Amino acid sequence: MPYDADSAYARIYSVVRRIPRGRVATYGQIARLAGLPGQARQVGYALHAMATERPVPWHRVINARGEISRRSHPGSDEAQRQFLERFDHHLKAINFSSNKLFCLVMNH
Repeated sequence: MPYDADSAYARIYSVVRRIPRGRVATYGQIARLAGLPGQARQVGYALHAMATERPVPWHRVINARGEISRRSHPGSDEAQRQFLERFDHHLKAINFSSNKLFCLVMNH
């Protein structure tokens, strides 16, 4: 069966939309929930390719170490940190030093 990136991306965006405010999920968790186990990088590719006007809370997706992943564009990781602080108020008390996020991860 050929791989359908559009369908996979749609499933990824659907899962990311379900991350509640004040919570985060890892790329790997998103991949598993989207039916793409072991394809965490695909989640990153999908979020990078996403149109900016899509209402998907991309900023709630972090890496397996509980960190904000480095981006190819300078300042993008800082933008994610700012989005988390602004839109996910429950995370304000979290220590953001060294890009580490100490918070609850979406269970599933």
